[in-house]
Amino acid sequence: MNVFEMFQYDFMLRALVGGLLVSLCAALLGVSLVLKRYSMIGDGLSHVGFGALAIASAANFAPLEFAIPIVVISAFFLLRISENSKIKGDAAIALISTSALAIGITAATVSTGMNTDINSYLFGSILSISDNDVVLCSVLFATVLVMFILFYNKIFAVTFDENFARATGTKAGIYNMIIALLTALTIVVGMKMMGSLLISSLIIFPAITSMRVFKSFRTVIISAAAVSAVSFVIGLMISYHFSTPAGSSIVIVNLCVFIVFTVAGKISERINAKNEIR
Repeated sequence: MNVFEMFQYDFMLRALVGGLLVSLCAALLGVSLVLKRYSMIGDGLSHVGFGALAIASAANFAPLEFAIPIVVISAFFLLRISENSKIKGDAAIALISTSALAIGITAATVSTGMNTDINSYLFGSILSISDNDVVLCSVLFATVLVMFILFYNKIFAVTFDENFARATGTKAGIYNMIIALLTALTIVVGMKMMGSLLISSLIIFPAITSMRVFKSFRTVIISAAAVSAVSFVIGLMISYHFSTPAGSSIVIVNLCVFIVFTVAGKISERINAKNEIR
């Protein structure tokens, strides 16, 4: 069996390129979101995205053009709630995400039924990625990468100590909004690949996996990007050769890598503890 025969097909190459770019975006943004304890915002936004896409499908609107502004507005709203609200952030996210999911399912069922398009929003359809989707993924990745290169120190400061960052003159609110905006775009674009039920895993898994072994912000970012890319490629190969759903295959590979890193982290801690005793 030729492992790489899958890449002779154009649709698999589009899936590979588009999926890799989305995975890298999610991993980079995920490190800051996880460290700031905003990781569940990704899950909330994915459900909002499904609701918006389902309504767009029911009303015959252009899906992305309709969903993107709604998810972006929701991202700013969830960020604001997480910062200052009588409703705790996790409770607010649960309220919004479940409501959006219910509205989307209801809209889809009443209008067109749970058709193929709706199912692809829920579970993903990575092989349906088009050339335009790849271009969109490329633009998104370039934007995220440039942001991290140009504003690395600011993002680092806002991630670890927002109050100190504000005290030194850093406009933390602006950087939080930029991260929220890019996260919203990544989720809407990535939903076509992973589905609304699994897209948040690309944000959470690489970050927490890398934190099992690495401790500095820079090494965690690099490791998260590598873990995300490798897990995606392996998951895509498993999906192709064993006819399993692409999204779930990618998540399972991420889970396996997380377990390996957790064990490696525990072993490393014990070795370091023994060395310190000596």
